[in-house]
Parts: sequence; structure tokens; C-alpha cells
Amino acid sequence: MRNLSGELERVHVKGLNCRFSRLNWVAGLGLALALAVLPAAVAQQIATRTTLNVATSDRAGHTQATASVTVTAADGLPASGVVVIQDGDRELAEAALNADGVAEPVFSLAGGDHNLRAVYAGDASHLSSASTTSSATGQVSATPSFTLSLAPVAPSTLPLTLKAGDAGTIAVTVVPQDNAALTAPMFVTLSCSGLPELVSCTFTPESIEILPTTPTSCPSGSPPSACPPVSSMLIQTNEQGPGQVVRSRLPAGSGQPVAWAVLLPGMLGLGGLAWGVRRRRWLQRLVLIALIGFVTALGTTACKPTYNYYNHGPPQPPATPSGTYNITITAQSTNGVTATTYNTTMVLTVTGGS
Repeated sequence: MRNLSGELERVHVKGLNCRFSRLNWVAGLGLALALAVLPAAVAQQIATRTTLNVATSDRAGHTQATASVTVTAADGLPASGVVVIQDGDRELAEAALNADGVAEPVFSLAGGDHNLRAVYAGDASHLSSASTTSSATGQVSATPSFTLSLAPVAPSTLPLTLKAGDAGTIAVTVVPQDNAALTAPMFVTLSCSGLPELVSCTFTPESIEILPTTPTSCPSGSPPSACPPVSSMLIQTNEQGPGQVVRSRLPAGSGQPVAWAVLLPGMLGLGGLAWGVRRRRWLQRLVLIALIGFVTALGTTACKPTYNYYNHGPPQPPATPSGTYNITITAQSTNGVTATTYNTTMVLTVTGGS
């Protein structure tokens, strides 16, 4: 018995060792597969190449630049996403790539030399990249002017991404140029264009006053009074909302028109029937059919709109369509004779819409 017990114990231990060996083999195989899949997952992001060409033109005494940015993946296919035009450490404009991997933001250049480059932010399938630097020169003028600068507030990053129904805020800074030469206050009016359906854009304040003493820079830690003026731009999207269903009886006084819509055709019908008794039978039938059609038409046109409104309510308001949109922000001032316009572009992405 003692030998049999020992033999059973050895068999049991041998089985456990075999089981652990299989578990170790399975764990090792899983680890090997994970290590093999990880590089493949990382390799899904394809390298990209970004190119930039800049063309400038004179617009009413200031320089307007049009950038042509192309982002191509290593596999030869166009990339998608957003590109940013940078001048040193400043962002001048941003734009979304189209289906061909091309973006053409239009923006204003301050007087002097600029070193511009386009930076592609990348996406889930493509790595980021940057173009080589392109030189551009803005026209220098003694006439007071200004430039625009954008900074995200809420959400705190650009490009601005909002869920349908949410709102976003961007600080638009109007930076004076040569404003010491002003002989009268200069007023700058802000507006935006290129908004998708069911999106509104408001500025607070909408008009900014620039004086000869208005600061042209903002040292770190300075109070708002020692900085260039800022307008808060609010972008509001629309959310899909349920229509308000009102289930109540018709308001006081509304029953009388409905009653007349039924009683008047009925009275006319009785008169027609009495008149038709003295005529031929076929004429009586014809008049009866005509009266029935007349009553049906009056009843439908008089009652249906009121019935639908008080029992089904107004239609549901739609949501802002999902997508990526290029928004143009424009600042315009005038001295009473000529108008000066500056603009820049930004990207708005709406998610969760219709």
C-alpha cells in the first residue's frame, strides 16, 4: 500500500509539472504574439512629407499671403488632418486638408521679413511633419494698421473641436502697428465667415478701439490694460433637440372657426339637396358629390394645421452637421475714405452631429 501511494503521488506530481509546462508554453506564445503585433500597430502610422509655397499680393496698402500646403504620405496617397502656418513661434493661420491633401489658407502679413513654415499635426494613420522654411516680406507702411492673433480659451487647444450643442471660446487679439501716428481713434470691426449650418459666431466686443497709446506688446505678467486689446469670440453649435409635444385642448375662441368650417358647408349642402329634389336624379347625384368634396376640402384645410400643432408640436430642430470646416476671421477698419482688411483662418471640427 505504501508503494502504491508513493507511485500515485509521483504520477500526480508529473501531471502537475506537465500542466505547468503547457501553461508556460501558452504564456510564452502569447507574449511572442504580443511583441510581434506591437511593432505592426506602431507601423500603421505612415511617414509624411509637407511642402509649402507662399504667394503674396498687395491689398490696400498691406500684404496678403496665400499659402499652398501639400501633405503626402510615404505610400504616395494624400494625408488628412490640419496644417498650421507658423512664423517663428507664432501661429498665423491653420487650415484643414482637402481630399487631395492640399490646404490653401489666406492670411495677412505684418510689415517686414517673415520665415514661414507649414506644420502638419498628423492623425491616427499618419506621422507629423514640417515643411522647409519659406521667406516672405510684408509691405512696410507708415500708415497705422494692425494684425490678428488667436489663442484658444475653452477648449484650451487648437484646432477647435466641439461636440454638436457645445460652444467654444477663442481670444482674438488685435495687435496695433505704427499706431503712434494716429491722429484719431481707429475702430476695428471683427466678423467671421465660412461657418457651417446651424453655427453662430459672436464677438465681445465686436468693435475695438485703437488709440495712439494702445500697447503693441504684452510682457509676461502684464495686466490686460498693458496689453493689446482682446475680443472674445464665441462659436456656438446646435444640438439635436426633441420637438416640444403639446397635448392640450384648443385655446379659447378657436372652436368657433372650426365649427363654421363644418356648419357652413353643411348648411349649403342641405340647401343644395332641397334644390336638387326638384331636378333630375343624375343632377342631384352630381351636386351631392360636389358638396361632399367641398366639405372635405374645407374640413382639411381648416382643421389639419391646428390639429398638428396642438397635438404634435413644432418639428425637431436639426443638429450641426459633423465635419471639419475652415473658418475665416476678418478684421476691418476704415478712415472714412479707404478700408483696411486683415484676415486669418482657423479650423472647426464638429462631432456627434447629424
